[in-house]
Amino acid sequence: VQLQAYGGGLVQPGGSLRLSCAASGISVDYYTIAWFRQAPGREREGVSSIASSDGSTYYADSVKGRFTISRDSAMNTLYLQMNSLKPEDTAVYYCAAGLYGLESLADSYNYWGHGTLVTVSS
Repeated sequence: VQLQAYGGGLVQPGGSLRLSCAASGISVDYYTIAWFRQAPGREREGVSSIASSDGSTYYADSVKGRFTISRDSAMNTLYLQMNSLKPEDTAVYYCAAGLYGLESLADSYNYWGHGTLVTVSS
C-alpha cells in the first residue's frame, strides 16, 4: 500500500492550494481517507476525513468553511482543496487510510503517506 501526497508549496495568506493523495494497493472507495497536519512544535492534528461507508465528511473547526475534501474513484485519489489560507495553516500535511478510520483519531488509520509541506507566508 502506498499513499503519495503532493501539491504543497508556498502561498500567500488568502491564497489557495489543492493537495492530492494518490493511493495504490487500496481503493479510496473502501477505506476512510483522511488528511492530518503537523506544524513545527505542535502535535499532529486531524484536518478532514471522508468515510468509506457513506461518504460523510469531517472537518476540524479550524478549517471548516475553507477546506473541502473529495475523492476521485477513477483516479483512486484523494484531494484537499484549501482556500483562504492563513499562516497558521502552515504545516506538513499527510494523508492516511483506515479500513475503520474514524475522523481525527490517528490510531484508527492503518496506512500513512509521506507528507507535503504547505507554507503560508507573505
